Amino acid sequence: MNFASDNTTGAAPEVAAAVARANSAAHAMPYGADPLTRGLTAKFSRLFEREVAVFPVATGTAANVLGLSLVLPTYGGVFCLESSHIYGDEVTATEMYTGGGRPIPLPGVDGKLLAPELAKAIAQHRPGNTHTVQPAAVSITQISEMGHVYSPGEIARLAKLAHRHKLAVHMDGARFANAVAALGCRPADITWRAGVDILSFGGTKNGCFGAEAVVVFDKARAASFLYRRQRAGHTFSKMRFLSAQLDAYVHKGLWLELARHSNAMMRRLANGLARIPDIELRTTPRANIAFVNFPNPVWRALEKAGFTFYHWGNAHWHTARLVTAFSTDPADVDRFVAAARAASSGRKPKRPMSFLPRF
Repeated sequence: MNFASDNTTGAAPEVAAAVARANSAAHAMPYGADPLTRGLTAKFSRLFEREVAVFPVATGTAANVLGLSLVLPTYGGVFCLESSHIYGDEVTATEMYTGGGRPIPLPGVDGKLLAPELAKAIAQHRPGNTHTVQPAAVSITQISEMGHVYSPGEIARLAKLAHRHKLAVHMDGARFANAVAALGCRPADITWRAGVDILSFGGTKNGCFGAEAVVVFDKARAASFLYRRQRAGHTFSKMRFLSAQLDAYVHKGLWLELARHSNAMMRRLANGLARIPDIELRTTPRANIAFVNFPNPVWRALEKAGFTFYHWGNAHWHTARLVTAFSTDPADVDRFVAAARAASSGRKPKRPMSFLPRF
């Protein structure tokens, strides 16, 4: 009964079946010359309602930093949140894959970058000043690491500001499906129509074994990507096994069906916990992540009952990050709520000290 991460899941049956079908073929041309990989361009172009360039990779880090390498020069900087993966979780991958390009961390609210903070940062890093890193890009995470969702308008405001200063806009979409499902919008509405130039399109957290895609909305910008991917060691000889996952993932809206279930399980979990007096939801979840304050007796009872989740705390309180997934069992959600209620004191406490993770 794992609520620690959507990385703990296996693959969706439809994705597993697609990989098995790809394996049943006796031979296929290597390095992306197979029919499945070649067919992704048309599939993703239909999905995003415009012609795109799409490139399978195996990890979210590779998708982020290889995508950024298209727009980030060796002396350039990419504005991002302190909580972003490119700054806090991917070591120096951005610097390595761009030859020196640097993430520039900024504060945010609810894990989201705000236009005033971005404007202030751009003013502080004046283009043309040879003594400072040169602004080249902005990166946002959808959904945010705090579980919040950027609206199309919020993305458009950031992108308009970025483009005014000739900065490219990159989106880390590790949970992009959860955002589209939560907003009920079209994928184009929160990407290129709102001003996003490059998207890291996630699959691993939502039903794939291990497959992501870099989606470039201006094909001319993608001209050097194949060389960059080869140099980085992400040109798989048997690329069809990555592409089979992505092909099945987007076929007939499977990716959104899986994300809707994940989001629904979080609503079920949050609604149940919200009715327990001494438990405090730090966030109102829009997608599949929530942060919750538990008194220590509740936290200990949940762990004793076999539930797994990340948490931070002291002698009295713990803040837990709870994550649901495409395969979360509704019965496990109900067991979690029941165990928390049974361990609750039933009294509304003084407001606890909250421990927020570095996400």
